[in-house]
Amino acid sequence: MAVARIRNFSIVAHIDHGKSTLADRLLALTGTMDAKKAVDQVLDSMDLERERGITIKAHTVRLLYRARDGHEYTLNLIDTPGHVDFSYEVSRALAACEGALLIIDAAQGIEAQTLANYYLAHEAKLAIIPVINKIDLPAADVEGTREQITEELELDGHEALAISAKHGTGVPEVLEAIVARIPPPVGDPDAPLKALVFDSYYDSYLGVVVYVRLIDGRVRSGTRIAFMSNGRTYEVHQIGVLTPGLTPVEELSAGGVGYLTASVKRVADAKVGDTITEAVRPATEAIPGYRDAKPMVFAGLYPIEDTDYEALRDALEKLRLNDPAFTFEPETSLALGYGFRCGFLGMLHMEIVQERLERHYGLSLIVTSPSVQYRLLTTAGEVLEVDNPSKLPTPDKIEEMEEPYVGASIFVPTEFMTAIYRLAQEKRGEHRSLEYLGGKRVHIRFDFPLAEIVVDFYDKLKSISKGYASFDYEFSGFRLAELVKLDILLNGDPVDALSIIVHRDKAYEKGKALVEKLRQVIPRQLFEVAIQAAIGSRVIARETVKAMGKNVTAKCYGGDITRKRKLLERQKEGKKRMKQVGKVEVPQEAFLSVLKS
Repeated sequence: MAVARIRNFSIVAHIDHGKSTLADRLLALTGTMDAKKAVDQVLDSMDLERERGITIKAHTVRLLYRARDGHEYTLNLIDTPGHVDFSYEVSRALAACEGALLIIDAAQGIEAQTLANYYLAHEAKLAIIPVINKIDLPAADVEGTREQITEELELDGHEALAISAKHGTGVPEVLEAIVARIPPPVGDPDAPLKALVFDSYYDSYLGVVVYVRLIDGRVRSGTRIAFMSNGRTYEVHQIGVLTPGLTPVEELSAGGVGYLTASVKRVADAKVGDTITEAVRPATEAIPGYRDAKPMVFAGLYPIEDTDYEALRDALEKLRLNDPAFTFEPETSLALGYGFRCGFLGMLHMEIVQERLERHYGLSLIVTSPSVQYRLLTTAGEVLEVDNPSKLPTPDKIEEMEEPYVGASIFVPTEFMTAIYRLAQEKRGEHRSLEYLGGKRVHIRFDFPLAEIVVDFYDKLKSISKGYASFDYEFSGFRLAELVKLDILLNGDPVDALSIIVHRDKAYEKGKALVEKLRQVIPRQLFEVAIQAAIGSRVIARETVKAMGKNVTAKCYGGDITRKRKLLERQKEGKKRMKQVGKVEVPQEAFLSVLKS
């Protein structure tokens, strides 16, 4: 098909604004998906995606559409994930397009990720078509949403398409707008091959299947290709288009979107954002914007049963085949045994990996408290990156420490502003700007330490705003901070699984909360158990689990008081000896409840 009849577009939106529903409707209208085989959220292939109602993995499909002008067009829909953890995947998917449908919920209006995705699309210089969805809802405010689009996004709100993806109202106009408003791709089919990798996954039969958008040149079976980031070369075995299954074709040329297989063994060799070129006639420069996706959140994964260690290793290796952003390395804990230190893009990514391990591989896991990667300068002048408290050098060897910061964007009704500022203060947030929007809403920007928002910030934000607040963030860099390692000691022995790195100002509060929680969950022993929170050699909080009492004087039903005193003294000596040699037995349930808290 001529390049002039190709349209490459993406659909971006805030979570739950109807992106996958609209994709389903477009597939049905163009006859791409057989109505008998169709299911809701066709492009969300994982059961987790359907249950949570979110897109975790980006998908692509080719639609053939006969427009009202009588011509047939090829519409390549490149679906994107909808969560902030996967924003790099979104940016690379947008780089493969010329236009984007920006969906806005008519009842909720513009939210944090609507704005974040708009900026991504705007920076990529895409033609943006605003679409107001869910106009069938009783709370829908179409005119108010048009005003928001005009004021906040500086787009023409009157040109926004009003639709109901659920009922199909106005969806044919979306297809016509794609043809009319999104420009065709530009590129030279005779120039050296230059193709953008915007997704890839591992198939046990084909090897790595690489999703590509051809900028220049052409590719066919037998072409010798090279990945520009690592210089590895392969011979193409199969090329094709996505309908949404894999459909082989003879050739892909400039402007086209499809897949290729070339016996690539690891997804890490075909990273998102990389440029593919011909090995014989390479392109002079790569497509800009490529970077390695770096884990931001780290946690330890340990099997509850020691016998599951090898099964966990196999499961992690299988998961990494499809997810190069996920990293793991073996580690040992005195408290929890053998496990792995894993790196994730964010908390949602971590939850998904944990749930997939437990559901698909039948594993029972303990997940240690999530931490972030800190940067420190040693007294010897060496720069270290530390993601595990146990790897932190002693304080006398640390010159300075830096922690990662993020720029956060919060949209919330004005009535919850005070509570939001209180929460931000509690989480060491720094106020950047406040903007009043129409309809009693405000847009507040903060700078937060990443460590403060990875665990429970989002839950607290939703709770205090009754679900009305929306939140988005992006990494902004490292800043100097007064950080300390907080150890938890049981009868003087450190429990490495519970060690954390915290800001000095919050160390007492965090230590006190941890020891109080442990006092509630550690069962009583025959001897007294001291639970302490310490920074170095200085104890900052302590709780005590009282010893179980045994009534040793029960057999004394008379006689001299010295008999009872002698028995009590002997018991006291025995408990002292027991404390010297006794080990505190901490059940798994205690660890689980503390780590969850």
